[in-house]
Amino acid sequence: MRTETRKAASLMDVAKLAGVSHQTVSRVINHSPLVADATRTKVLAAVTALDYRPNRLARELAGGTVQSVTVLTTDTTLYGSAETLGGIEEAARAAGYSVSISVLDPDEPYSDADVMARLPHAGSPAIVIAHDDTTGRAMRALRQAQPNAIVATGGEHLSEEPDDKDWRITLDDRGAAARATRHLLDLGHKTVHHLAIPSKAGRRLGWSDALAEAGREIPAPVECGWGIGSAYEAARELLDDPAVTAILCGNDDLAFGALRAAHLAGRAIPGDLSIIGFDDRPFAAYLTPALTTVDLDFRGVGRGAFELLRRRLERRGNRPRPAWRAPELIVRETSGPPDPRTSKGA
Repeated sequence: MRTETRKAASLMDVAKLAGVSHQTVSRVINHSPLVADATRTKVLAAVTALDYRPNRLARELAGGTVQSVTVLTTDTTLYGSAETLGGIEEAARAAGYSVSISVLDPDEPYSDADVMARLPHAGSPAIVIAHDDTTGRAMRALRQAQPNAIVATGGEHLSEEPDDKDWRITLDDRGAAARATRHLLDLGHKTVHHLAIPSKAGRRLGWSDALAEAGREIPAPVECGWGIGSAYEAARELLDDPAVTAILCGNDDLAFGALRAAHLAGRAIPGDLSIIGFDDRPFAAYLTPALTTVDLDFRGVGRGAFELLRRRLERRGNRPRPAWRAPELIVRETSGPPDPRTSKGA
């Protein structure tokens, strides 16, 4: 059986789809500031739709430059980091940039010089996916050394950094956690327990904010790691107390561990116990029962981070319009009112 190989899109194909000249497409790909934002957006949409890949060798022979961006993070396996990285790569590829990844070990100390050595050369564009102390230090080192060539993404803790906000993109973890906690209180739960992941202060603060505002007991948060196993062990101990009827988890993996522990403890979901996760991983909707969770548009944030960095490099002062979704509570089957017929839900 013969298979047809799809012909790679050309610059002229992009120009035709975007309804512009090939010279305009070339200017966009070579990052010329002499292109209107609306035209640039139209060309980049055509680049993405056609999966157009600029010929880097041809650009070098023509005297052009091959642009690159370095992404620094501590763990590319975490869902939020992986999705953010995917968004950065999508946007960078469409704009003709290459992406390199530098993974920092959270157990190793790094000097500012060590961080700078991760870049191809001083002043190279960088994006930091900042979600812990290690990436926070890297972010501050780069900000000090090259303030116009660094962008960071992360949670609420980034808002505590000084200076303007034109170098960072944050998601409102704190507000989203507060809304999820209020949802459980509105369902009739007396309080909400929290399985906490490392270094996500915003989610923990939002949870305690909502409980304090409602005048409810604030239980001690249960410290977990990032993975399912740590949550499973923590939830098994927590569920020895029948008064525990609602748990907000720091991410979906912790929620999966808590669901397993609840099943083995004979807890009905959501009658005896309600559980809410964070991140809305793709398979959260297909569990039985389907997981109530907070949707975070990490991929959109990654695309926005690259676009913000590119505008800073080109000295275009206008910040890109947010192309990412605001956090949203997705109510599914793991949250509901406590069952009044059981002593556990009383």
